[in-house]
Amino acid sequence: MKVINLRDIYPHYTQDCFVEVTDEVADLFSEFDHKEAAYRLRTYRHKAYYSLDRNDGIEHEALFVALSPYELYERKVTMQELHAAISRLPDKQAKRIYAHFILGMTKKDIARAEGVHEKVVRVAIERGLRSLEKILKKFCKAYRFRPKNEMVYERQSKPRAILARSSDKPYAA
Repeated sequence: MKVINLRDIYPHYTQDCFVEVTDEVADLFSEFDHKEAAYRLRTYRHKAYYSLDRNDGIEHEALFVALSPYELYERKVTMQELHAAISRLPDKQAKRIYAHFILGMTKKDIARAEGVHEKVVRVAIERGLRSLEKILKKFCKAYRFRPKNEMVYERQSKPRAILARSSDKPYAA
């Protein structure tokens, strides 16, 4: 049995009032005090001087930042290029890469489902990733980006090496 002061627990008590309670009840009060202190420290550290329990969308806005139209467009174009690059791979490599990275299957599970050795699947995925890298590097070279974070995809008419060698030199020295 422990003795607690009700004035420490209840703010409306103006005078000390000592009560003897069981250990379980005292432990509950102690646990509550620790949790409340941790909550106060967390709000202080994160400068969260508003209620995190309110339903006004503050938490949602803090956790899930809305993407700008530029970022949405960039994400869309990137996904289109990724899907186009995967579709250029041989059928087995594309299926194995999709199963491993999109569906989350392990290489062992893919090998078991196809009835082949795990090394065959691993090598196919590695080769497919190298091919994807080459395809996507070509994409990055073929498209150029404008400054000031304004991503405008424009197909270059001629590669720079050809422009430098051509008789119509755009850069006068």
